[in-house]
Amino acid sequence: MTSTTGTTGTACPHCGWPDAAEPCQVVSRHPTATGHTVWSRCACGSLQMRVVDATGVRVVSRSRPAPGR
Repeated sequence: MTSTTGTTGTACPHCGWPDAAEPCQVVSRHPTATGHTVWSRCACGSLQMRVVDATGVRVVSRSRPAPGR
C-alpha cells in the first residue's frame, strides 16, 4: 500500500476523484477514541483509509488501483 498524507481539498492521484467527496464504496467503518476510520474504494478502485474526527475527514493512506483498471 502506498502511504499518502492527505487532507480535505486534495484528490486521488490516480483518477482525480476529490478526497472531500463521498467514497464510491465503503468497505468497513471502525470507531476510534477520537472518531472513526473508514476503509473505502475510490472511483478508480484504489483502497483508501479515511480518518473522520473533530478536524474533518482526511485520506491518510491509499493503494494503487488494481492492474487493468
